[in-house]
Amino acid sequence: MADAQTSGPVDTGRTTTRKVREGTVVANKMDKTVVVSVIDRVRHPKYGKTVQRAKKLYVHDEDNTLEVGDRVRVMETRPLSKLKRWRLFEIVERAK
Repeated sequence: MADAQTSGPVDTGRTTTRKVREGTVVANKMDKTVVVSVIDRVRHPKYGKTVQRAKKLYVHDEDNTLEVGDRVRVMETRPLSKLKRWRLFEIVERAK
């Protein structure tokens, strides 16, 4: 379902496409929720240097299966709570 490009939109058969991001689980203390850190590399508009920008996403984890350090792919969804706007799409790699 997902393309090779991890940050591109995914067609779900509806009129709009949903964003997909790949990141690392940094917290799992909440019930059915994990915090995923996503790092984007962007070029600075003036200087041209590549800069890393991190963003924390609150992700719905229905089965509480994720652990800190897991690499996951998440998909945008409707608002599930005050901060939660993403859901687990697939587990790319388990923490060692």
